[in-house]
Amino acid sequence: MSPVDTDRFQSLLQEERARLVKELEFLREENPGSVEEETGEETHFDQHPADAATATHDREVDYTIEESAEDALRRIDAALARLDAGTYGVCRVCGRGIGEERLEARPWTDLCIEHARTFGP
Repeated sequence: MSPVDTDRFQSLLQEERARLVKELEFLREENPGSVEEETGEETHFDQHPADAATATHDREVDYTIEESAEDALRRIDAALARLDAGTYGVCRVCGRGIGEERLEARPWTDLCIEHARTFGP
C-alpha cells in the first residue's frame, strides 16, 4: 500500500472540523435556553399542547444533531492526533493500512473496512 497523502487528509479533517464548530455554534445560539423557557410551559398555562409538543420535538432533533456533531468532532480530533503521531491511516485493530478509498469516505476512521464491518464505522 502506498503512503497516504497526510497533508490532504489533514486539510479535509480541519475543514470538516471548522464546519462542525460553526454548526454547533449556530445550534447553541438558536437554542440558548431550555425547552421550558422556549415554550413557556412553567408560566403560560394557556399554551396549546400541540405547540409545546412541536417545540419539544424540534429541540430534541437539535439535541440529536448537536450530539452527532460533538461525536464527529471527537473523532476528527482523534484523527488529527493520529496524524501528529504518525499513525494516521493505520487500522487500530490489525495494524494494516486503511485503504485510501475508505479514508476518502471517512477521513476520521481508525478501522480498515474489514474491521469496520465487525466493530462499527
